Amino acid sequence: MKLRAYLVDDEPLALERLRRLLEHTERVKVTGSTTEPEEAVAALTADPPDVCFLDIQMPRLNGFEVLARLSSQPMVVFTTAYDQYALKAFGVNTIDYLLKPVEPESLERALNKVERLRALGQLAQPDLQVLLKQLTDSLRDAKPEYPDRIASRLGDRLWFLDLDRVAYFYAEDKLTYAVSEGKAYCVDYAIAQLERKLDPRKFLRIHRSTVVNAIWIKEVTSLPGGSLNVRLKDARNTDLAVARDRVREFKARIGY
Repeated sequence: MKLRAYLVDDEPLALERLRRLLEHTERVKVTGSTTEPEEAVAALTADPPDVCFLDIQMPRLNGFEVLARLSSQPMVVFTTAYDQYALKAFGVNTIDYLLKPVEPESLERALNKVERLRALGQLAQPDLQVLLKQLTDSLRDAKPEYPDRIASRLGDRLWFLDLDRVAYFYAEDKLTYAVSEGKAYCVDYAIAQLERKLDPRKFLRIHRSTVVNAIWIKEVTSLPGGSLNVRLKDARNTDLAVARDRVREFKARIGY
């Protein structure tokens, strides 16, 4: 009998990739998925799966907090882009972990463990709630972690861009693009989502449709009407406009 799995990740591309990998194994039936942690709590409560693949770093509720809100704990495979949480230290049998981007070999290992535990009839440990509280407190006390790369789809493949090489993001025709080394790559985030996701010390939203990487700014020029022009130090000397309603914050952020 196939494992029933529910998937939770705030990154749509990561969620889609995991679904494809699971379906390819022919060992798993994905019963549902979501990018919203609150929706995950409701779904996992209404129809508990055999296993939940759960992202850790999510807005509003992290993965530990999602589990803490459940009255019945499913077996869990955490997914994370950060290895500093020392997930190998999770000693409870119901927990495994995968580092993103998830690789097929690691996924097979996790599925083998889940199937073995299901066959043995092992359920969540009594002290799991205590562990989750400790992990949640630790996560809150830690400094915010931001990604150092971002995914872009190229046909059937995912291409990962180093964020230090992304000069800016812009939105056009309901799509968002990352510009790196003179090329535009489509990414699966709205500008407002990028503003929350990226390191605010490096990435500044200068317009409703533009986020710029501060390390690529070469010069800033005042324009008539109170707006600013930002010139980048890329090969094209790209010029970007700072919207008037964002000028004050922009100046404060860059020490203008």
